[in-house]
Amino acid sequence: MDLQESLKKKRFVVTSEIQPPLEEDFRELLENIEKIRGRLDALTVPEFDFEGVIADSIGTCSILRENKFNPILQTTTREKNRLDLQSFLVKASEKGVKNILAFTEDYRITGDSLQEIMFFHVDSGKLFSVLENLRDGHDVTGKDIRKAAEFFVGSGIDANHNENIPDLELKEMEEMVKLGTGYFLTTPVFDPEEFRKFMKRVEPFNIPVIAEVILLKSASTAHFINRHLKKGLVPAHIIQKLTRAPDKEKASIEIFTEIIKGLKDICQGIHLIPLGWEGKIPKFLDAVKL
Repeated sequence: MDLQESLKKKRFVVTSEIQPPLEEDFRELLENIEKIRGRLDALTVPEFDFEGVIADSIGTCSILRENKFNPILQTTTREKNRLDLQSFLVKASEKGVKNILAFTEDYRITGDSLQEIMFFHVDSGKLFSVLENLRDGHDVTGKDIRKAAEFFVGSGIDANHNENIPDLELKEMEEMVKLGTGYFLTTPVFDPEEFRKFMKRVEPFNIPVIAEVILLKSASTAHFINRHLKKGLVPAHIIQKLTRAPDKEKASIEIFTEIIKGLKDICQGIHLIPLGWEGKIPKFLDAVKL
């Protein structure tokens, strides 16, 4: 069952970010995801361009499809004009990619370390104008393309406002729903009860929301998030637990379990950010019976 169908049937979905390899060696990646075959609805592959090191995200999606996994190609909108987006999406479509997750390059946590930061905000007008043209079989200049391209699109949103969501963000979300966004992916969630307030505000949009959940490896990871994302985003009791725990992995799994327990009746799925713990994902899923 693909992601779009799963969300339409209101299943609780589980997706995870994976990093595209920097070299054309997919053995370790495939070994890790083989352990979670059948347990995740999709795997998100972000664009990776850090200090001149570029990974082939579209190629990675193609390898995933060849191995019977469901890929989501994560792209950005802020630093791409319409022609850049069009070229990227046409290449993706030619490789059989059907799912797109889009936001800009202001805020993001990714990779084995915490080196990249992006902010969830999509230039919806630019993105969807390109998507509409490609779906109709022509490019942004009106020239026919070889094959029409259609995607199921997810958009990032900032859930850290709780119930105090700025009017501008609500208007942007409303616009993205009108334009065809299939689901929203939130910023990281650590406090399900606070997140419940956010979900109450966006409930009228009647669109699936997937909550991002970070596998916290240590207290230093939590401190980094609070320092660079939002002060107090990771609650003090979580940091204390990680600081005092002799077994950090066990503590992380316990924290994860509590978060997921609180999210299951609030939203329609979770998106994992493993931060280098791709091989440990089965342990986390086992703990929450997913």
